Amino acid sequence: MTTIKGPAVFLAQFMDDKTPFNSLDGLCKWASDLGYKGVQIPTLDKSIIDLDVAANSQTYCDAFKGKINSYGLEITELSTHIQGQLVAVHSAHDVMFDVFVPKALQGKPKERTLWAIDQMKKAAMVSRRLGLKTHATFSGSLLWPMIHPWPQQPKGLIETGFKELADRWVPILDTFEDNGVDVCYEVHPVEDIHDGDTFERFLAATGNHKRVNMLYDPSHFVLQQLDYLKYIDHYHEFIKAFHVKDAEFHPTGKKGTFGGYNDWKHRAGRYRSPGDGQVDFKQVFSKLTEYSCDVWAVLEWECVIKSPEQGAREGVDFIKKHIIEATNKRFDDFAGSDKMDENYLKQILGI
Repeated sequence: MTTIKGPAVFLAQFMDDKTPFNSLDGLCKWASDLGYKGVQIPTLDKSIIDLDVAANSQTYCDAFKGKINSYGLEITELSTHIQGQLVAVHSAHDVMFDVFVPKALQGKPKERTLWAIDQMKKAAMVSRRLGLKTHATFSGSLLWPMIHPWPQQPKGLIETGFKELADRWVPILDTFEDNGVDVCYEVHPVEDIHDGDTFERFLAATGNHKRVNMLYDPSHFVLQQLDYLKYIDHYHEFIKAFHVKDAEFHPTGKKGTFGGYNDWKHRAGRYRSPGDGQVDFKQVFSKLTEYSCDVWAVLEWECVIKSPEQGAREGVDFIKKHIIEATNKRFDDFAGSDKMDENYLKQILGI
């Protein structure tokens, strides 16, 4: 068994115009002072890391890694959640997702896709330069508007969607293979990979590409009422990244999993700070440890009630409390016997 690493924190939700959240140095000192041991790095903002420069400069990457290490922190993964999302965008979401790309690409979906693919390939190279073995991202979504089968869907529509998704991703996955890095798709609502069935569809469409893996976040399964513990039983061999985020689901006579177009505060399913929701993290950490999932426990703060500062403060001790030091001995070894010859075994069996 393997001991989960941590605690770590995903920096994306804490970035702000205010000190200390407006610079990499400020964020690292803040995280280190709270007691975090690792940071997951968002890559869209060039003030944090410039993928275009880093992909071609070992000197830049060494300095970047050195700065983070100087605060007693390790890099858990780079995150390209936004860029991964932009690899595949349904036209219904074009305008809303355009805000994440350079102005010159806005209103140009084909060019935006090519830019996103290029960013993903650069993230693979940067990950290698930083000595990382895993990478966190989204799959993007061409099929999400078809999540409910009405109007009736023509035969082959879903298969065609996953084939196109795989066709866009396989060249990226090949680049990650060339750089020795696993791609961990966060299984997430609005993504074409949002549960076990869709993960399997995508994996098959890529020809079972060896770099297809997943980022496990139980909060997303609470919102869709999927058994997040049995999910680990099914897919533990693919779980190579882990977000510690809680959630709660309280359906009423007026709303359920679809949410009624409400804001987050008024939905039946809501994200919460760890310990404030319904996820059984004792069982989650137990299963991930039992299956020797070699992951960092990364706090992803998203909560409709609690402040990010309080969530981050509490997250350190929450993760520390749940990390299990994997045993290398059996609890009854004290009563065991070193005598293992065949005659002795036969004597026990009475043969």
